[in-house]
Amino acid sequence: MSKEQTFVMIKPDAVQRGLIGNIIHRFEQKGIKLVAMKLVSVSKDLAEKHYGVHKGKPFFEPTVKYITSSPVVAMVLEGENVIGIVRRMMGKTNPSDAAPGTIRGDFGQFIGRNIVHGSDGPDTAEFEINLWFSKEEIARYNRIDEIWLTE
Repeated sequence: MSKEQTFVMIKPDAVQRGLIGNIIHRFEQKGIKLVAMKLVSVSKDLAEKHYGVHKGKPFFEPTVKYITSSPVVAMVLEGENVIGIVRRMMGKTNPSDAAPGTIRGDFGQFIGRNIVHGSDGPDTAEFEINLWFSKEEIARYNRIDEIWLTE
């Protein structure tokens, strides 16, 4: 096992539907540590950088338009194997394929409104964390329950 960080974004549809607290609560219940968080009105420039790997694909422009349409909650989560754990907790990208009990399975309806984004690997996590947060915005602390959650 390895301690790592990942980037998570609660997307505009979840913000507008009042699901922020519910989503964060799920991560905290799992024992994942929140080390950075902010509500952001996303600029077109930031959205294009975040989704840059998809530039030229048919969904790129609609995705940029959507992500800039309302605030998002940007977060950095930390824990043992947190990238994989968060990905499983989010569920499949298309909410209609996501299992009940996952965030997308419980709250998502359409692939274009799939509630949450999470980094898909260590390199992506590093890129996204550095894109959205400065080093000073990421807290370093020990949660009191960490000794009970890890071996």
